[in-house]
Amino acid sequence: MQEDIQKKRHEYTLKQLDERDVNLNPFTQFDIWFKMAHDLDLLDANAMTLATVNSDGKPTARILLLKDYSDQGFCFFTNYNSRKGKDIKENPYGAIVFFWPELEKQIRIEGSIEKLKSKDSDHYFMNRPVGSRRAAAASPQSSILKNRDELEQAIQNFKNEFDDKFKRPNYWGGYKLKPTKFEFWQGRESRLNDRIEFELENGNWNFHRLAP
Repeated sequence: MQEDIQKKRHEYTLKQLDERDVNLNPFTQFDIWFKMAHDLDLLDANAMTLATVNSDGKPTARILLLKDYSDQGFCFFTNYNSRKGKDIKENPYGAIVFFWPELEKQIRIEGSIEKLKSKDSDHYFMNRPVGSRRAAAASPQSSILKNRDELEQAIQNFKNEFDDKFKRPNYWGGYKLKPTKFEFWQGRESRLNDRIEFELENGNWNFHRLAP
């Protein structure tokens, strides 16, 4: 390995995470940390990594934006025919990760994934900027393109045909990840990080500390 990569490290010293300080409801604990990141106006505070697995057991991961959350789950939107959409159809489970380096905090969430109701996807779609709506409707997400010109021509053709008067296409919409596991991670000095994990067991959330 390159020596400069081996030596590159950052000591985490800002905070600690004690069991006595953790809310017994992991959704509430998530809300506390998420609002902390949001209130500090961190760049893309709602950015998260979504990992999915296809029917062959091959994983993929990508960064996208959280668009809503509640004690029912965590919502995001995409093209249903994209790679992640196909993965979810074949294997409706996934994991999301939030990392806020300025706070030295990370949250991992695992669970099942289901489509949102059409009315919820319609509402979100129609509240997007028209350029984003047009891109979502016209781009064949995850398909192979010959070049950038092919994409831009597809967008222009769509604009010529529909202008800004079009509804959400049926191949685009929202998903909700319904958690069965949370992990709250607080960076600590010498990599002795605090890790508090919640697991859903018989309808109740139980938590415990994990070794770093």
